[in-house]
Amino acid sequence: MSIEFNIAMGRARSRPTLSRLLAGLLMVAPVAGARLAEGSTKPLPQVWLPAGIPEAPAEGPALCQRDFLTPEQGAAVLTAALQAFPDCEAWEAYADRVRERIQEGAGLAPWPKRTPLKPIVRDRRLFDGYSVENVAFESVPGFFAAGNLYRPLDAAPPHAAVVSTHGHTRGIKQPADYANHGRFTENAQKRAAGLARMGAVVFAIDMFGYGDSIQQVGQEPHKTDLAMTMQVWNAIRAVDFLSSLEDVDPARIAVTGESGGGTQAFLLAALDDRVAVSVPVVMVSSYFFGGCACESGRPIHRSADHFASNAMIAALAAPRPMLVVSDGKDWTQHVPAVEFPFLQEIYGRFGARGNVANAHFEAEGHDYGPSKRAAMYRFMAERLELDLQAVQDDTGAIDESRLTVEPPEAMRVFIDAESLPAHALRDAASVSQALKNLQH
Repeated sequence: MSIEFNIAMGRARSRPTLSRLLAGLLMVAPVAGARLAEGSTKPLPQVWLPAGIPEAPAEGPALCQRDFLTPEQGAAVLTAALQAFPDCEAWEAYADRVRERIQEGAGLAPWPKRTPLKPIVRDRRLFDGYSVENVAFESVPGFFAAGNLYRPLDAAPPHAAVVSTHGHTRGIKQPADYANHGRFTENAQKRAAGLARMGAVVFAIDMFGYGDSIQQVGQEPHKTDLAMTMQVWNAIRAVDFLSSLEDVDPARIAVTGESGGGTQAFLLAALDDRVAVSVPVVMVSSYFFGGCACESGRPIHRSADHFASNAMIAALAAPRPMLVVSDGKDWTQHVPAVEFPFLQEIYGRFGARGNVANAHFEAEGHDYGPSKRAAMYRFMAERLELDLQAVQDDTGAIDESRLTVEPPEAMRVFIDAESLPAHALRDAASVSQALKNLQH
């Protein structure tokens, strides 16, 4: 197994096969509508659209989906961005604009009113060093964002907290399918349990149209652009929920997830500055924008005055600590030579180059497997002040043997539609309207 772990000042490994990505860079687009910041002689861009990207459609939203750019174009856009925003002031001005456009593109402008969460907490189980409860809260009135709450048993409060977001899995055709679905998968359970053993309170949350939300809206709405809107909003409300717990330290909140859950992770970190640490896994790319409507089905990446690849959105977390986990068999294969150096440069503008790291697994593929979890555990332990020894053996190797993988039926809040509260909404259109009612 070839593992590359680039931390802070460490130099990203240069791979000869990628030299062509950086050889013929696109011309930097002129900055339109520039203004001068007060007290500064440097123009801050009002509009930035790099040259060479595909033209926007004449009508309808300007979506950037799947491999919207080639790897060469993606690398060139990052280089152009570094030239267009040469210092912290310039980058921050543009970053603020991108955050606004993501909020608007995601359908969350203005921000919905925060309503009481009214959490439902059920069925506490005790395991080796941690407990698990089945939890749901109302992210909007009548819609329940569901998941599992993992709590440490042996660590003293206040605890750090982590939002754990899962990636895409197969749909549900029969009850047995839940074992390989969403937050119930082995990798999702183990990382949440491992972090809890280390001393963190972890909330593992369903995607929209996954897990327990199937009882409310079914599975098909996950393939619509409402999924992005609800997943961003649910993640923000998950931070609200964790922050409301008496034993949680609101200054030590993190997020991690893989694939589509990685998209959720860097979108949450970009939009909610309460997230102190982020670990997006196998998703940060300069040219791949996500293959599901929940990731790229709304115009968050591009508008009339902005363009931002997923690597640029991830950079909005700067200067807060971030570990980017990548591999050699998907769209994150170029991270050590392309995206990670870009992130180092952005973090360097804040004097925080040491706050960004990359764990690269050249021989591995698109997952959140044991080696990727091990890298995450070590980073989270350092940045959140957790007890790494709680998941190590006597040699210092990561040891997950004390973590229990539960059957899905033990973890569900709502086993069927009849177990939902009487006022629960029962279709996606009603959920969408309930959210819009909070935006007036």
